[in-house]
Amino acid sequence: MNQNMKTIRLGQSDLQVPPICLGTMTFGEQVDEPLAHRILDVALERGVNFLDAAEMYSVPPRAETCGSTETIIGRWLAARPGARRRMVVATKVAGPSRGMPWIRGENSGLTRAEILAACDGSLRRLQTDVIDLYQIHWPARHVPAFGQVYYDPSKEPAQAASIHEQLQALGELVRAGKVRAIGLSNESSYGVHEFVRLAELHGLPRVATVQNPYCLINRTLENGLDETMHRLGVSLLAYSPLGFGLLTGKYDDSGIEGPLAPQASRIARYESVRKQRWGRPEALVAARRYNALAREHGLTPTQLALAFCYRKWQVASTIIGVTSVAQLEEDIRAWDTPLALELLEQIDAVRWELRDPAQ
Repeated sequence: MNQNMKTIRLGQSDLQVPPICLGTMTFGEQVDEPLAHRILDVALERGVNFLDAAEMYSVPPRAETCGSTETIIGRWLAARPGARRRMVVATKVAGPSRGMPWIRGENSGLTRAEILAACDGSLRRLQTDVIDLYQIHWPARHVPAFGQVYYDPSKEPAQAASIHEQLQALGELVRAGKVRAIGLSNESSYGVHEFVRLAELHGLPRVATVQNPYCLINRTLENGLDETMHRLGVSLLAYSPLGFGLLTGKYDDSGIEGPLAPQASRIARYESVRKQRWGRPEALVAARRYNALAREHGLTPTQLALAFCYRKWQVASTIIGVTSVAQLEEDIRAWDTPLALELLEQIDAVRWELRDPAQ
């Protein structure tokens, strides 16, 4: 590991992780198993021993590949005796369906029984006795997430389990020794407050982390959630630091749907991804501005986007997603990229003008 990368404690848990986390949702879709194992080998060699997965991965989600990412990681761990004790392994239980009935049907409410069964499934696929960080992938209740901007109480699902019930289930897993620490993902300030309040009121596990999007074209975390997490002692795991590839510069000339777009990329390859927040025309406009700013300062767009996340006080660990060893090496090298105060001020000026087009 780079000597300048010191481990970070996640929330009030006993988990110590590097400031770079390897996201694995490409394993089983864009990345086949032999390449995934090679990427994992190199990550461990470089000190990136923090992995993030999910029961629904790989992505884009399909019934045929559901659970494949965890299975690939499990086979890697099984083939390398001693590797597991060096790793911090995180995974996630999926929330209500969101168009994926193959996980638990259309009427899932993230109940106690569903959480317990999902954890057992992840443990089996990962071929491990314990998950270091077990996260709720998205809330059971309605929240403005995944590109939605406004909270709408009329969209509250009738069958959603309460936060208290979810916490009780997670507490059972911790007491059973199946989970070391718990976290949330795609959460709001209300959700973080309520999970912490109920944990402290009932003597249940306290959330250590929130995994939310955070990058140059989506800094909505800084609209109040960062204060919530800071005051409650909850750590941020920043996902999509490269804005699904928009902040690498590879779409600057071609756009995301043109004949010159990189056809191996997720946005160009999958219509479902293009329909999400990362495929908005204004998201690409903003990304091009930041990418041009990087080049003006002698940096690559990737260096700027990652260094921005790596250096922000709000971020405990940044989740990088790669499809090659070369990308992994590039992302790790970006840790040593300094950002001048003038550049940071110019970044804030662009955000003031264009705000968060990929929120």
